[in-house]
Amino acid sequence: MDVKAGRGMADERDRRPETPAEADGTTGLFTAVGKLLKLLREREGLTQKELGETVGYGPDAISAMERGVRVTRPEVLEKADELLNAGDVLKVMIPEIKEAMKKARTRHPEWYRSYAGLEAEAVELHHYCNQVVHGLLQTEDYATAVFSQRRPFLSEETIKKRVTDRLSRQQVFDRWPPPAVSYVLEEVVLDRPIGGRTVFAEQLRHLLRIGGMRNVEIQVLPTHREEHPNLDSAFNLLAPKGHGQVAYTEAQSYPRLITDREEVRKIADRYGILRAMALNPRDSRDLIEKKLGEL
Repeated sequence: MDVKAGRGMADERDRRPETPAEADGTTGLFTAVGKLLKLLREREGLTQKELGETVGYGPDAISAMERGVRVTRPEVLEKADELLNAGDVLKVMIPEIKEAMKKARTRHPEWYRSYAGLEAEAVELHHYCNQVVHGLLQTEDYATAVFSQRRPFLSEETIKKRVTDRLSRQQVFDRWPPPAVSYVLEEVVLDRPIGGRTVFAEQLRHLLRIGGMRNVEIQVLPTHREEHPNLDSAFNLLAPKGHGQVAYTEAQSYPRLITDREEVRKIADRYGILRAMALNPRDSRDLIEKKLGEL
């Protein structure tokens, strides 16, 4: 199997037009449903957090749904219809939403789409993070702060689009059956308050929410560990449905999708050692809560 390398320098990619993978006509529907959801929520005097707690999502996810950035899932419409006294206005849209979900594709630059497509349908996703919170775990404000700090600077339009695309990838958590997902975060990721204390506090709370999902395990690798099997870049391991495991790395904005079995095996071996050295999910949750309390 071949190893595919990313093309071009980071600044060249940032200037390159980024068009949707497919003009499927679903964006308008998702935006309209989101606007209606927001209107009904505000009519009932509920905050995004209050609605989210009832339908099983955080305030960032509700915000993304209301702006059409993230699909308002059928089960959310079902619960929200009753909670917001919508009189079946939301429920009646469920068939159209289901059909649109079949057509919708995540929008990403050409160089990234092969990986994004694998991620969207993977049955297993495993991630090692050594600098920042992984994209699938980022809140909107944290993601905005991450892209705002890129060098050379990105335009405001590019930042907004990058954040939108990143949030759209988080729909992987909404799939059924859900994929098995795990993370190993370096402790330093929990100590670097990107975006400021307020933004970072909400990011830590978001980690706790996602980590509470049955199919997600988040582990923290303490900084005081003397041994380390991967003094290299962050990486992702995916198991696409019906295919062998693949790996993805990105160093200095050079992406690399790895399909060679021996290379993938070596990375998977390192990940297994990292998980064994990290705190278990419960102790990791306690550490995240401690970090949150110290902000």
